[in-house]
Amino acid sequence: MTQDVDNATPQDRFSRPIRDLRISLIDRCNYRCPYCMPSSKFGDDYAFLARSARLSHDEIVRFAKIMVGLGVNKLRLTGGEPLLDKQIVELVSRLAEIEGVQDLALTTNGQLLAPRAQALRDAGLKRVTLSLDSIDPETFASMSGGRGDLATVMDGIAAAEAAGFVLKINTVVQRGVNDGSVLDLLEHFRHSPHVVRMIEYMDVGNRNGWRRDEVVPSEELLQEIAHRWPVSALEPNYRGEVARRYRYNDGGGEIGFISSVTAPFCGDCHRARLAADGTLYTCLFATQGTRFLEPLRRGATDEEIANMISRVWRRREDRYSEQRAMSEQPLLPKVEMYRVGG
Repeated sequence: MTQDVDNATPQDRFSRPIRDLRISLIDRCNYRCPYCMPSSKFGDDYAFLARSARLSHDEIVRFAKIMVGLGVNKLRLTGGEPLLDKQIVELVSRLAEIEGVQDLALTTNGQLLAPRAQALRDAGLKRVTLSLDSIDPETFASMSGGRGDLATVMDGIAAAEAAGFVLKINTVVQRGVNDGSVLDLLEHFRHSPHVVRMIEYMDVGNRNGWRRDEVVPSEELLQEIAHRWPVSALEPNYRGEVARRYRYNDGGGEIGFISSVTAPFCGDCHRARLAADGTLYTCLFATQGTRFLEPLRRGATDEEIANMISRVWRRREDRYSEQRAMSEQPLLPKVEMYRVGG
C-alpha cells in the first residue's frame, strides 16, 4: 500500500505531539465513586462490555507498538479498574518488552493491588498511581460507593512500597465531601516516599451532577496546607507535567496539585486514550472517538492503522478545560471517565 500520511511523530493543530497512550483494559470497576460511576446510574444490572467487544491483549500490544512507532514513549494501563483483568501481569510483561517504551505505569484504586504488586514489578511495571480520596473510614466508604475497604487499600500501598514502587496517590477534592480530611491524608503520607496529588473536582462524564461551587481551588488548598506545613515550589520534572509540585520545607516529602478547572493545562497535553472497546479518544473530555476495533479485526495492516492514527491526531484541536473556563456551565456531552481512565 502507498503510504498517504507521514508516519513520523504527528502533531495536532496546536503543534502538540503524541507522546502518551492511556489504555483502558476494562470498563468495569469494583467501586462506585459518585464522581465517576455513581451506583444510581451503574447498578448491578448495568450492561458493561462483553469480553468479545473488548480489545484482546494481542490487539492491545499490537496497537501499542504502532503508537510507539508514531512517537509514543509512555504507556499507562487504566480502567475501570485494570486489576480486574486477571491476566494483567502477562500483559505488562509484553508491553514492557516494546522497544521505545520509556515509562509503563498503572492507575488503580488499590483494592486488588497487594497480592499482585511484586509480580507487576517483576513483569516490568515502572510506576503505580493509586486513587485514594480519604483515609477517614466513613468518607472513604462514601466516596467509593460503599464498596471499598480502606484497610485492604492500605495493605496494597504497603505491598507496592515493599516491591519498590514510589506511589503517586491521587485525591479528588470535593467541597463538602472530603475537603475536611485532606490534611489528615497528607499527614499520614508525610515523611514517606509517596507523593499525594490533589485533583480539582472535574466534570468528567455526564452523570456526576458536577457544579462549579463544589470545586476546591488548588490555591485555596495550598494556602491551607502551607499554613500548617510551609512548602516551596519545585520545577516540573518534564514539559507537560500535569501536576504543580511542592516540597515540605521540613523535609517531609513532596505534594502536587492538578488544577484542570482553575489552571487548565491543555496547551501541553500530548495524551491519547484507548478505550476497552478499541475507540481512540484525543481528550479526557472528548465527545466522540475513532473506532479501531474493526480495522484491527478485519485485517488492516500496521501501516494502514498508523495512517489512521496520524490523521486523527493531526485533526486534533481539543482544549476542553480552557473552553470550560470561559463557560458558566460544563459542556456536554462527554465520554464517561470509566471508559477511558483518568
